[in-house]
This record gives sequence, structure tokens and C-alpha cells, in this order.
Amino acid sequence: MKPTFATHLDALGQWRLATDAKLAALARFVREHDLLDDGMSEWFEAMRFRLSGEKLMVAFVAEFSRGKSELINAIFFSDKGRRMMPASAGRTTMCPVELGYDAEDPVGLSLLPIETRLEAMSLVEFRRTPSAWTHMALDLNNPEGMAQALGEVMRTRLVTRDEAMALGFWDDERPDDNPPINAEGQVEVPLWRHARINLPHPLLKRGLVVLDTPGLNAIGTEPELTLGLLPQAHATVFILGADTGVTRSDLSIWRDHLSGPALARYVALNKIDALADPLSTPEQVSQTISRQCESVAQTLEIPGSHVFPISARQALAARLNGDEAGLATSRLPAFEQALSEGLLPRRREMLAAGAVEGARALQHQLTRRFGEMRRLHAEQMLELRSLRGKSGGKVQLMLQRVQGEANEFEQCTARLSAMRSVHARMLKEALKDLSSDKLRQEVDVLQQVLGGSWLPLGAKRAFIELCGRLRDLVDLAQGRSDEMQAMLVASFAKLNAEFGFSLAVERAVDVRKYRDDLDLIERNYVQYLGLGQAFRLAQPGFQEQFRRMLISRLRVVFETISNDIELWNKTASAQVDGQLRERRRNFKRRYESLDRIQSAASELDTRLQEVQAHDERVLQLQTRLGVLVDELVAEASSDPIHGGQTPVLARAAEEPRQPALENTGAFEAAVSVAFGSNPPSRY
Repeated sequence: MKPTFATHLDALGQWRLATDAKLAALARFVREHDLLDDGMSEWFEAMRFRLSGEKLMVAFVAEFSRGKSELINAIFFSDKGRRMMPASAGRTTMCPVELGYDAEDPVGLSLLPIETRLEAMSLVEFRRTPSAWTHMALDLNNPEGMAQALGEVMRTRLVTRDEAMALGFWDDERPDDNPPINAEGQVEVPLWRHARINLPHPLLKRGLVVLDTPGLNAIGTEPELTLGLLPQAHATVFILGADTGVTRSDLSIWRDHLSGPALARYVALNKIDALADPLSTPEQVSQTISRQCESVAQTLEIPGSHVFPISARQALAARLNGDEAGLATSRLPAFEQALSEGLLPRRREMLAAGAVEGARALQHQLTRRFGEMRRLHAEQMLELRSLRGKSGGKVQLMLQRVQGEANEFEQCTARLSAMRSVHARMLKEALKDLSSDKLRQEVDVLQQVLGGSWLPLGAKRAFIELCGRLRDLVDLAQGRSDEMQAMLVASFAKLNAEFGFSLAVERAVDVRKYRDDLDLIERNYVQYLGLGQAFRLAQPGFQEQFRRMLISRLRVVFETISNDIELWNKTASAQVDGQLRERRRNFKRRYESLDRIQSAASELDTRLQEVQAHDERVLQLQTRLGVLVDELVAEASSDPIHGGQTPVLARAAEEPRQPALENTGAFEAAVSVAFGSNPPSRY
């Protein structure tokens, strides 16, 4: 059987475990030998979190009766021997459903009541409030019972039109989007606002999160789904019916919520089995499917290669029965292959780049530190050898000289204190305009426009201006980072010349790249501020949720920028502290050696041997570091599916001794690769 998306994802999971093991070995080595500073420690924590804890979200979006839940069953859960997600004629998924796994939470189904829409708290805040959810246990040994329990997401309730309006399911200004009213004047609405299914399924344990969204009515009325979850998904699968093509409601979902940029977007034209005609030849049916794909591509204005004809029902049945021919007929393998190749290698390469660049930067930093230690050892051995055959008076003079050098060196503390004071002031200024308070102030300017009129027609322009001001803040932060780097270069040069340090400053961390993240947020959100969304935007509830989601996403970007800048500066300070400690230890060792030699003439050879042994140990540490880094690079650069190395990282693996810092910037630049511009949120 050909590899499926599930097997590709499992291979990615195995790669992450293997790479994390190599990273853990490297971290253990530097920690055991007291080589770990604060900057290194934060990088290891960030990188290991990315490898072990990052979630990969795939969102499935469709109007009801398009076979969305069946497709999820076919791709991810056919190993259970039956359907897991409810899949039947008519509407099934009535609320957004997240399938994932968090070992800290109990296995089961968590449901958020629809009434929580009436409260001011956001969905993110409700995630941190377990008491707000209704929890149902799931028996992993009873697939039938599990499927029955998961059917809870289909439940609905009848409310009055006024209640439906308060909950966001009725809008007099948009009658075409309103649900039907029964004979008693009641409206059917979902019983639940959001559902989370926590299952120890192998794929979910590997970090997969499947987002199953309801149809147009629910998507359009849940701002946190459209403004938060969907834009953050790593891949979006839009499902259409081959028998219906692109309907009006399908087109509304696509234009209003999916036409913006995303990491990967796919269109699945499901139910191709419905196009089978006993009066037509297989070739004629195939031509009909091809014409439907071309029509869909033209309507959605996407390349034809992005449309995949499939039959989820046939695929699920084939996998449950081990029917290879039926699986081929369903055409699902071709779609899975595209999903795997378009998403998983990119995620692996991003993680691998962070691990490789960070490890090489770490190697370069420690190699420089080892070099300084060996230089001091060489000086000490030269000093000791010069004492052969010398009198006790000569040794005494050497003791006085070492003490004088130590006293002179301690004069650097005043210089260091002044430099640290200037450095701290500059860092504070750089971080001031990236704070949550500053961000909230900027968003409040937009809020004044939104709240200043019942129909905020100027909202789009105000939002674009807000994004422009935020990009200016990023540029300002970059300028201040460059100024700090220039100050440290000048200060380090003086310290090196006057006190014998070997301090070096890497180029300033690049934060301008986060302008791209702001551009992405702007493109994702601006579509909700046009004239077509004016009536919805005028609703206080929608406005508040819009503001909360916007601040939440912007805060992630600005906190990441702050982390990058702080870590760059922390690493620079750690370098000074490390060399200061090493020089003081060296003075102490020199003084103690000379004192012992003065007391006993036989001590000279002993001390020479000790210094030589210390130097050999440093050389061994450097060699071992190189081996561990090379092993990590080799593992991170491997391709778990096809074997060999990924093309992007092959060069790094071929040049194991090339210091990454000289090519990629500072160690802290590698940290930003580890964190990424959009740190993963907890499932």
C-alpha cells in the first residue's frame, strides 16, 4: 500500500522524536560541563518545545452535506474499523470541532454551551476555564460507544427569533443567511458553541489537530473561528460536492473566509461517485469529472491543479475492507499525496532549519569560548616553564605581578557597570514600544472608530492605518537594535584593547521580517471591515470579539519580537559574564600555582601537568561538541520518507565545521527560527 498522509505524518513524528533526542543529548552535554548560559538555555527550551509540542492544524471547511466528516474519517481514522466522526445525510457537525491530544487533559469530549456567546469572554479565555465546559468521558475500547458520544456535536435546540439574534444566528439585514423558522416561529441553533475531542490517537499524539468546521451560518457568526482558528491553520481543505459544484453558499464561504493567504489551501471535489452513469462509459464519466474540476477552478479563480476529485465514502469503505482497487477508484491517494508534499516537508524544513542553525551557532559560540580558555592555559604554561631553575625570590616577584595584573583587571568592573547601565537603558527604550500597553493603545484608536458610529464605514481605513503604525514600530525596534549593536561593538573593542578580553558582537537580530506577519494579519482581517460586513461590525458583541482576537494575534507577533531582542542582548551580556568569570578563575589558579611552587619546588612539574590536563580536557570537550552537533545536523537534515537529506539542509550537513554565526547572524537569530514568527498555541 502506498504511503498515506497518515504514514507521512507518522514519519514526521518519528523524525521529530529522533531529532529531539539528539538535541537533548547536546543540551545534556553543555549542562553537565557548565557551558550553558541563559541565552543557550532559552534556545534549547524553545527548540525542544517546537519539536515535541508544536501542533499541526489542518482545517476542513464546507457547507453541510458535502461529505466533510466522511473525508476526515477516511484520511485520519480508518484504522478504527468504523466511522469516528458523525457522518450521515444532512447536517452533522453543528459547531466547530477540534480533534487533538494533550496529555495533561483527560481523554474525552469537552463541549462549550452556545449560551457563552452572550458573555464577554473570548474562546481563548474559556479554554482556560474548565468549569465552563461540559465534559464527557470516552471509552477507547468501545468504538461504537465513542462514535455515539461524538454524535453529541450534532445536537441542536429551538429558540425564539430574538434569542437567535442575541446568539448571532439571525440578522434582519442579511435575510438570505438566516436559518428557517418553523411553524411555531422558532429557529434551530446548535446546542454547543465549540467542541474539543482529546484522543490519544497516534496521529493526534504526533501533534496533529483536525479542525472540523460547520457550514456558512455558523462560520459567519463565530468571529473567533474566522479571525482566529482558520487563519492560524497550517492547511485548509475546502470541500465541495461534485454533484452540485460551487453553490452560492459555497462561494460565500470561499470569498468571505478562505480567499486570503494561507500556508496551504486545497479544494476537494467530493462525491465523484455520484457522477457515475450506467449509460456512460468510464471515459465519459472521467471527462465529466474533469469538466467539473475545470469549472470549479475557474469559479474560485485558482489553478486547476489545486482541485482534487475524490470520493470520501468510497475511500473509507475501501480502507476498512482493505480494497486497493476501490481506494484507487476513490482518487483519495492523489489528494493525500498533495497534502503530504505541500505541507509536511515545509514544516519539517522549518523545524530542521531552527535546529541546524541554532546548533551551529551554539558550536561557534562555545568554540570561541574554548579558544579563549586554551589561550589562557597557554599563557599559564609559558609562565610556569619560565620558572624552571629560578629562585624563590623570582617566584615571589611573579606572585606580586599576578596580583598586580588581577588588581588592574578589576578596574574593568567600573567600565562594565557603565556599559551595562547604558545597555539596559537602550534595551528598555527598544522594548517600550513593543509592550502590551502600547499595542492596546494603538488598537484603541481603531476601537474609537468602530464605536463612534452605528455603521463604522471608516473602519477599513482606520485598520490599514493601524497596521502601518505597527510596522513603523517594528522598524523603530530594528533601528534601536542596530544602535545597541553599534554601542556594544565600540565598548567591546575598548575592553578587548585595555583588559585583554576577546569579546565579539554578532550583527543585530533581524526583526523587520515580522513585517510579513503584520501584512498577513492585515490581509486576513481587512476583509471583515468592508462595506459588506458593516452591519455585522456595528454589533457590539462582534466588535468586542474582533478587538480581542486582533490584540491576541498582534500580541504574539510583538512578544516574539521582544523575545528576539531580549535574547540577543542576554546572549551578549552572558558572553561578558562568562569571560569575566573565566579571567578571574585564571588569576586565582595562577596565584595558587605560584604559591604552591614557592612552598615546594616539586610543585612546578605537577602544576604544569595539571594545566596541560585542563587544556587537553578543553580540547576533548570541543571535539565532543563537534560530534554531537554533527549528529544533530545529520538527523535534522534527514528525509524520513525518501531517505537521504533534504535539499535545503544538505549543504549544512556537508559542512559540519562551518560556523553558522558567520553566515546566519547571531545565535539569537537562530533562536527566532526556533520560535518562529508565529509561536504555536496550546491545543
